[in-house]
Amino acid sequence: MMRELRFGRKGAAKGQATGIVVFLHGYGADGADLLGLADVLASHLPGVAFFAPDAPEQCRGGGFGFQWFPIPRMDGSAQSEADQGLDAATEDLNGFLDARLVEEGLTADRLALVGFSQGAMMSLHVAPRRTAEVAGIVAISGRLLRPEALGGEARAKPPVLLVHGDQDPVVPFDSMGQAGDALVQAGFTTYGHVMKGTGHGIAPDGLGVTLQFLKDRLNKG
Repeated sequence: MMRELRFGRKGAAKGQATGIVVFLHGYGADGADLLGLADVLASHLPGVAFFAPDAPEQCRGGGFGFQWFPIPRMDGSAQSEADQGLDAATEDLNGFLDARLVEEGLTADRLALVGFSQGAMMSLHVAPRRTAEVAGIVAISGRLLRPEALGGEARAKPPVLLVHGDQDPVVPFDSMGQAGDALVQAGFTTYGHVMKGTGHGIAPDGLGVTLQFLKDRLNKG
């Protein structure tokens, strides 16, 4: 059963938006953790409404935040629970995206996803499996889940920007190359940006590249 996601919103007023950016937070965080990025991006992306939902489950790994799905090495869950969690969260996120598009009266090509860490994993998993192609995906400090299934399951191939710190102790930097290889092989237009000397976070240069990608994708027409 689909779960409704609580969310925050900034940017263009309801019904006035010409584009949508949805931020997807990492494991143990919440939507507010990324919604502040809208303050930096909004002046460069006039007409864009920014949304940041909370993931559907309380984080099992401790803290006050949320998770999209359990992570066995972090919380001792079984791999089967992680798989079921991913499938359930996919349904929740698709429902959330569909509802926002309907409310704003926009089509999928006016929607971009910006995910961080586990949110990046969700972005890369969900968007290619949607029927209608979104404007683009930014995956920061994440990895591609089920890479072997991508080619067969992708229904849409939006452009992807992968951003990763080369000193990331949480999600290994190698994950960026592995995701890039699988995406390119499956026919996705894929861009990459390495945040040099950066750990598990978003450095100013990474945010700058993200902004340029979003401008290119959403400021059309």
